Amino acid sequence: MRRRLIPKSVCSIFASFDYAVSGEPAYAAIAATLIVLAAVADFFDGRIARRSRRSSTLGGDLDSLADLISFGVAPACLAFGLGMSGGWDWAVLVYFVCCGLSRLARYNVTAEALSDESGKVRYFEGTPIPTSLVLVLILASLLGTDHVGTRLPLGVLQLGPAQLHPLVLLYFISGSAMVSARLRVPKP
Repeated sequence: MRRRLIPKSVCSIFASFDYAVSGEPAYAAIAATLIVLAAVADFFDGRIARRSRRSSTLGGDLDSLADLISFGVAPACLAFGLGMSGGWDWAVLVYFVCCGLSRLARYNVTAEALSDESGKVRYFEGTPIPTSLVLVLILASLLGTDHVGTRLPLGVLQLGPAQLHPLVLLYFISGSAMVSARLRVPKP
């Protein structure tokens, strides 16, 4: 199933680019929808893997790669496409993707140490990267109300040589929560 996540996510990225170039809202809607579908596929993939008791190091690494693309890169591309494209926005979106990468790498390295006798991890350190789906849903609602591009909520600030859309700070907060070692989220 993991192999199905990556094409959805890559297509979401391409749809975000198409929206940025054409301004056709259908492309942005497709991009957001594909991220939501990737989340659904990720949920069922995890359930199936646990029930079948089939796991491998390769499978875990592929799952992390798919998660990074689906819930890190694709949401950042959607934000960029919808108007968060100032120089400071770029920095925040890159930070967000790097936080997602760091969060997934840390989980892969510490999962064994955090697991109980049955091998189940009791909690996440930091928020799981799929929580970025909340950002995607926010952006989808802004798209639905035509509050994208120059109409993004909170406007735009010129800070030195580059622009910042304050809305992009949601990505900063989300990324920071992902890498927080103090924030412990119980794992279902």
